[in-house]
This record gives sequence, C-alpha cells and structure tokens, in this order.
Amino acid sequence: MTISLKEYTKANIRLNEMIDLVNDETPENDPLMVELLQISELIEIYEKEHFPIDYPDLKEIVRLRMFELNLKQKDLSTLLGVSSTRVSEYLSGKRKITFEVARSLHKKLNIDAEIILK
Repeated sequence: MTISLKEYTKANIRLNEMIDLVNDETPENDPLMVELLQISELIEIYEKEHFPIDYPDLKEIVRLRMFELNLKQKDLSTLLGVSSTRVSEYLSGKRKITFEVARSLHKKLNIDAEIILK
C-alpha cells in the first residue's frame, strides 16, 4: 500500500487532533481508537517508504558504548581479548570482526546481534 504526501499530511493533522481524545483506558474497539490505529498505520507505511531508518554502523555503536562505559581502546582490547592493533583495525574498518569478537561485543557491550550481523 502506498500513500501520497497529501494523505500523509492529512493523517498527521488528524493524529494530532486525536491525541487528546484517547488514552490508555480507551477500549480498542472504540471508534476513535480504531481510527487512531488506522491513521498511525498509514503514517508508519509512508515513513517506512520515505524515511527509512537503518541500523547504525557497528563501528559507531562500539564507539558509543566505549564512551558510555568510559573505555579506552586498550580497555576494549582487554575486554575482547584481542590486541589494541586489532581493535584499531576493527574500529577503522580495515578488518572485519570475527565470530568470537562478535559474540564478545554482544555479551560484554550489550550490542544487539542484528547490528553486529548487519
């Protein structure tokens, strides 16, 4: 199903009008809730087609986790059980990660497997 920009704009306007009319206690079969869900679905379809959001780059996520955990490259190499040179190669994209490193990133840095496998 494809919707036009005009339909998308109308759906967003209607969604904004409806936000205050429903709440968590509104039954799913209530006509307003049914309309809200339909409008939300139209908006989602349009946005997936026109504004796709891809998974972030693994190198970016690793750097973010390093920042969040206050890890230096040396700390990461110890955590992953590889040399600092190897970590540098992973972060620069000069070398692909191994299965073992991927597993360590998932377990030790809590990085989503889908991001790693991308």
